[in-house]
Amino acid sequence: MASSRKSQQSPKPGKRIAVALSGGLDSVVLLDTVCKAQAKATRQNKDQIYAFHIHHGLQKPADEWLIFCEKLAKKYKIHFDFRLLHLDNPHEQGNIEARARAGRYEALADLCEEYGIEDLLLAHHQNDQAETVLLQLLRGSGVAGLSGMPTSRGVSSNQSLTLWRPLLNQSRKELEAYAKEHKLQWIEDPSNQDTKYRRNAVRKRIIPALEKIQPEALANMARSAELLGEAQTLLNRLATQDGKSILNKDQLKVSSLLALAKDDLPAANNVLRYWLQTQQLAMPSQERLQAWWRDLAKVKADGKLEWLHDERKIYLWRGTLQVSNPEEGRWVLKLLPANSKQLGLPADWVKAAQENNQITLRERLGSEKIQVKPKTPRKTLKNLYQEADIPPWERQAPLLYINDELIAVAGIGLSYPHLTSAGKRVLPIWTKA
Repeated sequence: MASSRKSQQSPKPGKRIAVALSGGLDSVVLLDTVCKAQAKATRQNKDQIYAFHIHHGLQKPADEWLIFCEKLAKKYKIHFDFRLLHLDNPHEQGNIEARARAGRYEALADLCEEYGIEDLLLAHHQNDQAETVLLQLLRGSGVAGLSGMPTSRGVSSNQSLTLWRPLLNQSRKELEAYAKEHKLQWIEDPSNQDTKYRRNAVRKRIIPALEKIQPEALANMARSAELLGEAQTLLNRLATQDGKSILNKDQLKVSSLLALAKDDLPAANNVLRYWLQTQQLAMPSQERLQAWWRDLAKVKADGKLEWLHDERKIYLWRGTLQVSNPEEGRWVLKLLPANSKQLGLPADWVKAAQENNQITLRERLGSEKIQVKPKTPRKTLKNLYQEADIPPWERQAPLLYINDELIAVAGIGLSYPHLTSAGKRVLPIWTKA
């Protein structure tokens, strides 16, 4: 993802909110209502408004949409920024809609983190909710899927950010009426007419037919989604109760899960689905869920499993199910404050090594040893990883060498003989990208 020109307004104190602006009818109406509400607010209650646009680059007019959104932000005199979303090869196998959606949310979360945004407003409306419910119904989804999009939810990658959907109770016809009344302009995405995409097919063919049969179909489906959302909240509460001896932070204890499944399979399924939900993973199909249970029933107590689900890997390791973290990382050399009592590497030594290109990253070969504590022998990385209960898939970070000596191992620590408590010091830190 790449970012380009940003609004030049200087930051001011106060709460910051952002609107995801595509340039379409719904997001233009949302931005207009937010800006008008802020214009009426008192000086003490005014928020800073940001408009964020995601440039997918999948269609020729995408550049024009970006320019439209930027001009609209200038018209309202609000902050503006965008991200260019690289979807690698848009023709590769896989659901392009799903990949674009996931990339869009990631890019928006990045923008919010950069600007200190705590509330991001999305323009999904009642029609979008009905389409979502119908698509989930066609997939054979359970309560979680049929509850549709929530009015608000947190974001796992940014704990301080909340997503809001203030237009979920408004139909597209109501948004069109508002736009015409206030003489708003918006852009139409031609891909929205292409019924080869499932959502467009539902929008163009199924929704109109349902409205002819039942004029209140959209509102009724939205209400059903809201009720199912309440039911899902209760199911989640039940899962936490049933999973007291099963759920352990981000892991599932398999022996306890199998014991629950033997007595009450629906309850075990509920716990498993709840865990997947907490890991931001899609709900599995019934066939996949059954296959997982067969795998778990066959595996030995100290056995290993690996499942690929929702483009993430789920591992069985040391009797627990864990989801691998796909994020890559990098080593950062942090200069410690002068008054810090924390041990670190001598800054002059590190600087000299940098100037002589003697700081290198190497893949693990298997025979490396390091001493990470005082008055202890050097140990192999294999032993240290096992002692720290670090699963195999989290042992892939490159090793940091200085002057051909192993200095730092992610998740394990630093070479103790190289550390000092005096003078300028540098601390190598492995951070997730």
